[in-house]
Amino acid sequence: MLKVLEGGKERNADDVVGATLDDVAREGARRMIAEALKVEVQDYLTRHREARDPATGHALVVGNGKAKPRRVTTGVGTFTVQAPRIDDQRVDDDGERMRFRSKILPPYLRRSAKVTEVLPILYLRGLSTGSFQEALSSLLGEDASGLSPSAITKLTASWRTDYDTWRKRRLDDEYVYVWADGVHFNIRLEEDRLAALVIIGARADGTKELLAIEDGYRESTESWSSVLRDLKARGMNAPMVAVGDRALGFWAACRAVWPETRDANCWVHRIANVLDKLPQRLQPKAKRALHEMMYADTRAACEAEMAKFAEEFNAKYPKAVESLTTDAERLVVHFDFPAEHWKHLRTTNPIESSFATVKLRTKATKGAGSRTAGLTMAFKLLEVAAGHWRKLDAHQLLQQVRDGIKFKDGKRIEDVNSTNTISNQEAQRPAA
Repeated sequence: MLKVLEGGKERNADDVVGATLDDVAREGARRMIAEALKVEVQDYLTRHREARDPATGHALVVGNGKAKPRRVTTGVGTFTVQAPRIDDQRVDDDGERMRFRSKILPPYLRRSAKVTEVLPILYLRGLSTGSFQEALSSLLGEDASGLSPSAITKLTASWRTDYDTWRKRRLDDEYVYVWADGVHFNIRLEEDRLAALVIIGARADGTKELLAIEDGYRESTESWSSVLRDLKARGMNAPMVAVGDRALGFWAACRAVWPETRDANCWVHRIANVLDKLPQRLQPKAKRALHEMMYADTRAACEAEMAKFAEEFNAKYPKAVESLTTDAERLVVHFDFPAEHWKHLRTTNPIESSFATVKLRTKATKGAGSRTAGLTMAFKLLEVAAGHWRKLDAHQLLQQVRDGIKFKDGKRIEDVNSTNTISNQEAQRPAA
């Protein structure tokens, strides 16, 4: 390894080059910001150069030197900038002095928006408050400002306000499908785990939205009823389909609050429950059979596979068969909707995949400090995750579902009838 002397100390050459590159990046960013501020000020002066004092003819908008130096933290580091100042003597219609406000460097700004965004992401991903100063100083320079543990504590406290505001908002959009699940994670200062009741909805335009995340006692019917009644009171319509785990108290609550909504059970949960009641040596074979049902092309094919499974396993493993066939009609609901939507209606994956980050965070920190903190943290994690949620496949069909158009085995009944009519007509034609 090549060694060099720097400041009387021996260091690796690569380290020196790396530090130099960081310095160049910071200096380049500082100069670019300074030039951008000059352009912004000159544009402001040019736009208002016609503004003159009627009595003296003097310009009302003029440059006025520079503001005090300010330390600013950006994505490439922390450095000093001086914003140009403008003396604006104009007054508005209310008699108030007009002021120049830089969009590039607003007053009192100490961190760029991107740095501000990264703080909650790093915290939510598992970085503890005590580690922030060391981690971010390595990235942004030794004098990175405003990144102390106390700043993070204030930030997380503000999330509670965000959460309280969010859970009181109106829900006047049209929701076609919803997914419901109870997600459990540890609370560091309590013996009982937190059961977070989560609902995600799909709008008619195909976008997904987090609708609810509330504390629910053991996923009871009353807890779910309280959540659903609150959603309805805030304007939410009854969705066409609700997807969830069979074990939830959600279903009784759903029937009471949204009696017109179709119930669909998550296949992944159901398969796991069935396999749990079979010996390990039979599980691979049973799993293949269950997947044949899950991915069947028609309701008839799915039900035929269920019958075969029951015939094969009922004699020795009746509990496994009972776990599959109880409320089996909830497993075939997706056949009454567009085939393009089946992948979305067969599982509660939108919730399961999004909560993977919550579980990673609670594992890294050994659980939230309280139930309120746990809910708030989960809310912010899902808020971050929502920025990456994709629209449902064939989202243009959602409005047809919302309008009540009927489907059979994934196809519009009108199209099926039309195809059958043409086929019958062709069959009745005399041979040439």
